[in-house]
Amino acid sequence: MDNEIIANWKNLGVDAIPADAYIWYENNWEHDKYEHTHIRYQLTYVEEGYQYFHIGTQIYLVPQNHVIWIPSAREHRTTSNAKTVNLMLILFKTVPENPFYGEIHVFKAPAVLKEMLRYAAKWNQRLQEDEEHTSFLNAMCYSLPYFCEENEFLQIPIPIDQRLTPVCDYINTNYKYNFDVSILAELAAMSVRSLQRIFKQETGITVQKYTQLIRILKSIELIDTQQYTLSQIALMVGYKSLSAFTASYQTIMQCKPKSKKSIS
Repeated sequence: MDNEIIANWKNLGVDAIPADAYIWYENNWEHDKYEHTHIRYQLTYVEEGYQYFHIGTQIYLVPQNHVIWIPSAREHRTTSNAKTVNLMLILFKTVPENPFYGEIHVFKAPAVLKEMLRYAAKWNQRLQEDEEHTSFLNAMCYSLPYFCEENEFLQIPIPIDQRLTPVCDYINTNYKYNFDVSILAELAAMSVRSLQRIFKQETGITVQKYTQLIRILKSIELIDTQQYTLSQIALMVGYKSLSAFTASYQTIMQCKPKSKKSIS
């Protein structure tokens, strides 16, 4: 590699990379947690673990075997408490003319996309490109809208109305317990009816759906620790039975939960 190109890249960031599409694949990923932005469009594939992307007024969970598409110049930061996070980033300088590329998308990577990503890993951190590199990654980028079967429940909405902040905080802290919505209404200093209406208006989902979402997102974190069986996790996140947890998980994640711990 050209030492001058590498020096420019480190000083100026990813936008200085000459290749139209740049691949960065790494095990035990440790990304800076500060907010940052770049002109390039970003595709991130979570091969192992999970990661949260904080973008504007939304937090997006990207679990294992999922991808997130982030449009150009969109400020973002990432967080994760996963034991191990293996990621692949592909940063595109140019994309096809399609409304898809101007919006954020989170979806499960289908088998064909996972195989394409595995193959593309051979160009990891290559600053220059050749004909195969260019043609292959252009084809992948062009195909993304056809691979996308979006899961809107992987978005954690953050209400702007400050009266709802203690409500969300309470749910995030007490998700494992069954609580009456009247408690939340008292925290927001409004009637139950007003809370239900304003919460749905601010977040796009009901208080009950928000609670379900938080429970399932917490279960993903617990599954990743490899310390608990699914039955244990079901109780830890507030479900009375494994069957109830499995049904709820399947509603959100569109697949059944799989424990990484064997029952001894």
